[in-house]
Amino acid sequence: MSSIGRAAQIARRPLGRRADDEMPRATAISAGLLLFRRGNGGLEVFLVHPGGPFWKNRDAGAWSIPKGELVGGEGPLAAACREFQEETGLSAPVGPFIPLGTIQQKAGKVVHAWACEGNADPDRIVSNRTRVELPRGSGRWIEVPEVDRAGWFSPEVAREKINPAQASFIDSLEAALE
Repeated sequence: MSSIGRAAQIARRPLGRRADDEMPRATAISAGLLLFRRGNGGLEVFLVHPGGPFWKNRDAGAWSIPKGELVGGEGPLAAACREFQEETGLSAPVGPFIPLGTIQQKAGKVVHAWACEGNADPDRIVSNRTRVELPRGSGRWIEVPEVDRAGWFSPEVAREKINPAQASFIDSLEAALE
């Protein structure tokens, strides 16, 4: 098929749809912060739950570190701090930062993470908002908070709640603190 014919075929396809033979999208690169605190009850980590109807009734495997995609020429740590503030409405921690490594989530997204000791009140988060198409491919858009709640969890509970690929960040934090 000529490139012009292929372009016309793609142009006729509904937005958000991709043929199996199309080139895949570039891998999304995100960065995030794992806030932690130590108290009488031991180590706790701060996680956020995504907003919107798709995630409303999901718990195990749905939570995440506050994270998001890099913008322009932004470095990963700068993006992690910006995203923490955007997703929680709280001031980003100032460090020191502990590098936790990089993982690739099931859908292909690459996530760089750092940990930082600090405190945050989960009841005071105010997330930025994002638009989502619902149902996908319908052309109907709604606005939802990127994060609908946050909480402090022991490492054991956090591993049950967090996106499975991100559980290694908790392991890396524990190893760094030993």
